[in-house]
Amino acid sequence: MDRLTVELSALAFQNVFTLLLAFVYFSLWRRQRRAYFLTWALAWSFYALRLVCISAFLVLRHEVWLFLHQAVTGISAMLLLFAALQFSRGARWRPAYLWIGVLAVAWAAIAIFGIHSMAVAGITSSAILSGVTLWTGWVFWRHRSRAHARGGALLAVTFVLWGLHHLDYPILRPLGAGVLWGVFADILFIMSAAIGTMFLVLNEGRRALEARTQQLEQLTRLLLRAQEDERRRIARELHDEAGQVLTAVKIELDLEGRKDASEMVGRALDQVRNLSNLLRPTVLDDLGLSPALRRLVEDFARRTQIAATLEGDGALPALDPEVQVAIYRVVQEALTNVARHARARAAWVRLAAEGDRVRLTVEDDGLGLAGEPTPHLGMLGMRERVTELGGTFTVEGRPGAGVRIAATLPRRAAA
Repeated sequence: MDRLTVELSALAFQNVFTLLLAFVYFSLWRRQRRAYFLTWALAWSFYALRLVCISAFLVLRHEVWLFLHQAVTGISAMLLLFAALQFSRGARWRPAYLWIGVLAVAWAAIAIFGIHSMAVAGITSSAILSGVTLWTGWVFWRHRSRAHARGGALLAVTFVLWGLHHLDYPILRPLGAGVLWGVFADILFIMSAAIGTMFLVLNEGRRALEARTQQLEQLTRLLLRAQEDERRRIARELHDEAGQVLTAVKIELDLEGRKDASEMVGRALDQVRNLSNLLRPTVLDDLGLSPALRRLVEDFARRTQIAATLEGDGALPALDPEVQVAIYRVVQEALTNVARHARARAAWVRLAAEGDRVRLTVEDDGLGLAGEPTPHLGMLGMRERVTELGGTFTVEGRPGAGVRIAATLPRRAAA
């Protein structure tokens, strides 16, 4: 097999690899519609066209193919640089950039058809390609510094070495080693660039996901605050307005001796007060968390005939209002679940300070869980309240051994 056949085979292999890479970027552009994916796809497509042109020149030895090779080389290099600028700095396409491509084509025409010197064409082409490639490496290095992305470091090193490699072509080609050495080196650099780009894309996706998660957490926090504010307002309205009206009606009925009607109004008044207390216990706002929890546990025991005890509330440190509300709501929902599902005879609510955190556990001696706890709205609500404050939430249980809900919250709500 002669040298030309070997060189053409190597170029064909590199071309297939490059076109595959261009197809991957084009597919990413179709899925995500990010402009830099399309630019990368175009850059690698032009790079593949460059390989076709040099292959044709090696076979036909016609200057037109060398000219096309030089022109397409400049365009592909500029597209790679522009894709890097789009990705790292959000650069936008401008019509003035077309002049760069025009100048690359014009210089290729002058070198090939005007000067008639392959040496001049090769040296200038290598110098321009090397300069643009080194610039691309610098862009990715700056991106690595800003975004702390490992993919940026890999791309920076790849393009710097690739740029230096472009300078050896005019030296090695006269020695007969230029094409084969260049092909194998280019394949390694293309693979490295593909891996680095994928790392960058994954890193950008992770950063976008983290930003979206943070936005959702902030939205959840705002919704919970709005919910508590609305509950507080409705509870106050029920207590101050409806409660006062029903109290006045009951007094009038008592004065008129209408005992049955007075008892009905009294029951309605109790229901209004219970509803107001469920929405937002005034004792939580007026006296604090410990008295509110004691009343909650006592009311639960009285209503359900389940022995319930509260432990450790007397040694609590100062807590943010949001943390107090979260603890109260978790205890409230957990006891509601005990009453509805556990068939328990006893329940325990325990609070303990652990450094700058507070640990809450709610246990019962009921039926327990047959498997993994099935998430429902109340359970999800408890978990959301705890985690959005920077805490942890777990549910444990075994058949016949009751259920244990544990939450650990910071004393100060997460910002």
